[in-house]
Amino acid sequence: MRLLTLCFRNLSRRKLRTLLCIIGVALATTFVIAVGATTMRYATVIKEMNVLFSGQVMVVSKDAIVIQAIPIGGGMLPQNSTVNKIKNITGLEKTVPILFVTPSIEVSGTLIPVPENFSMGVPVEDWRSIFGSTPLKGNVGHFPINESSNEAVIGPSLADQYRWSVGTKILINGYELEVVGILDTKLALLNRCVVMSLKLAQEIYNYRGSVNIITAKPVQGTTQKNLADAIENQISYVNALTEDERNDMIQPILVQVETWNLGLQTVVFAMSLILVMTVTLMSVSERRRDFATLDAIGASVSYVFRVVIVESTLIGVLGGVLGIFFGSLLALVLASLYTNISLAQFFPSIFEIVPPLYLIEIFAAIVSVSCIGGVVPALNAMRMRIAEVLRAEY
Repeated sequence: MRLLTLCFRNLSRRKLRTLLCIIGVALATTFVIAVGATTMRYATVIKEMNVLFSGQVMVVSKDAIVIQAIPIGGGMLPQNSTVNKIKNITGLEKTVPILFVTPSIEVSGTLIPVPENFSMGVPVEDWRSIFGSTPLKGNVGHFPINESSNEAVIGPSLADQYRWSVGTKILINGYELEVVGILDTKLALLNRCVVMSLKLAQEIYNYRGSVNIITAKPVQGTTQKNLADAIENQISYVNALTEDERNDMIQPILVQVETWNLGLQTVVFAMSLILVMTVTLMSVSERRRDFATLDAIGASVSYVFRVVIVESTLIGVLGGVLGIFFGSLLALVLASLYTNISLAQFFPSIFEIVPPLYLIEIFAAIVSVSCIGGVVPALNAMRMRIAEVLRAEY
């Protein structure tokens, strides 16, 4: 306790310099957390895209641009003819045609372009094949019960953003739909999704008779690879992607994201190390008389070493705490700007965007870097010769 009191008193002697150093460490921590957490979140969202279609082969047009299991551009597939051709292939258990689009949603007569939102059309008899046991919030409502009904279920993020509830009427491309359920899920894709019957989606978006995804589930004993090869051999205008192939397609992007985060952290932590080391060296140089006096009254060399190390560590702790607070807030602001979703919606899920384990890792790293930054100044303080210092200072 006495050691901490002494260190705080020493830091407060040069208030402005100490404050600027703490702010520098805080800014470094803020930058690392904000950028790192945001990029990590987007990587997680990309990985989640495959969850809905786990264990299945995704059949898409050869012209389609695909991220994981989701086509974001390119050609459409003729539904009936393509499904019939796939059904004739040996080793197939089930196929499900899907229309996946990025719409504009009209609320209360105002058109709001929201490319971060999605619509998914699925045959009503195949809900469970795609969504599994995903429940509806509060067990209120139901999934659309027939292809011709103007009904839809929506993601919880959309419901919160627009204050939609079961029974709300929404307009999509001039069609009025009734919300009959709100999905109870944390998957980012489903959070921002409007799910309706396939026939209704094709009518609303003018893709009658066309889809852009067909899932193909292999029978037990048939591998995804064998089924995918058979589909591509039989149908010339499609790509059949296994789960491994979809992961391999996105892996280079994920590797680049991880490399970017690692490089960013290395540079910022190195700058923090230099900052703490410089400030601590200046502090040690100005306090040569104090350290010599401590030596003269019998303080051990290790005590002087601990004083300097604790001071630099305190700078890291204070800067790290401030950086965690402002970095988490900035990460939410960036997520809000990128997704066009109000900032208030992100606060309840702050630890999904900025995981606590990530915060602990960054805090531990910045404190360790600050501690290391005090080693050289501490060694310099230990090497001071009492006679020379007292002769020069007094």
